[in-house]
Amino acid sequence: MKAVTTAIALLSACAAAWGQVTISPMNSKMIDASRDNLPEQQLGVDDLVAVSVYDAPELTRTVRVEADGTIHLPLLENGIKASGLYPGELESAIVAELASEQILVNPVVKVTVAEYHSRPVSVMGAVKQPLTFQAIGAVTLLDALAKAGGLNDVAGSEILVTRDGAVSRVSVKQLLNDADPAVNYVLHGGEQIRVPEAGKIYVVGNVKKSGAFLVRDGSENSVLKLVALAEGLAPYAYKTAFIYRPEAGGERQEISVPLGKIMERKAEDVPLEVGDILYVPDNKGKRLTATVLDRIAGFGSSTASGVLIWH
Repeated sequence: MKAVTTAIALLSACAAAWGQVTISPMNSKMIDASRDNLPEQQLGVDDLVAVSVYDAPELTRTVRVEADGTIHLPLLENGIKASGLYPGELESAIVAELASEQILVNPVVKVTVAEYHSRPVSVMGAVKQPLTFQAIGAVTLLDALAKAGGLNDVAGSEILVTRDGAVSRVSVKQLLNDADPAVNYVLHGGEQIRVPEAGKIYVVGNVKKSGAFLVRDGSENSVLKLVALAEGLAPYAYKTAFIYRPEAGGERQEISVPLGKIMERKAEDVPLEVGDILYVPDNKGKRLTATVLDRIAGFGSSTASGVLIWH
């Protein structure tokens, strides 16, 4: 017991003589070059990586992958290939280079990703908030549309996905309504997503509601359908309507339509195409007759007896 007490006293005396001693683990000398640690994906040009080297603060820093796909660290003569590698693979490459150039013996290296810039995905067209973002982690086509706020009111029936120079057409119905996983593509970066606006057919003239009507579902559009969308014909509509159809040269083809017979089911309905203008003229003769009758009726009601006597 006396020996133990003597040993404790001796240690206390040493501590008093040499000051407080703190024993740190080896990892305390590993300075972290970045506070971020994004998911590990293959690196590309413009990505920002944080390189931490044990006991070598002069080598610990953030570096960007250069246009030739390499990174450069101080003291190293050669650049280190980074593009196409995962962070763990880049760690091994840096270790090998530090040892090869005899900068460090048995170097310990940690690589984390601070920023990805090599995986842009662009979403544009008929979406609520067009944007470009980085595809970090598992990103799908639905995720990209959600980031853009979803489709807006004039979106068409297709989504165009361009990657590696090839264009894929995705049905909005198949993706959103049917929830088909086959068309919910996984995005890796470099894709362009464009949502074209729906085609339009225009109805003008003697209808209750003129305007441009969207064509989304690809179903057949006809004179009867568009008249219905225009809330029907206004009074004194002419029995013949006209379709003005755009042609390749910029001119418009005029097509006569037996509107009266179609409405009476005495003639077949006429199909319409995207870009068509359906014009329903006014029957001026009928309108003039009705105007005269209205005036006569008004004059008759203004007389004392309400009766007109014609000689």
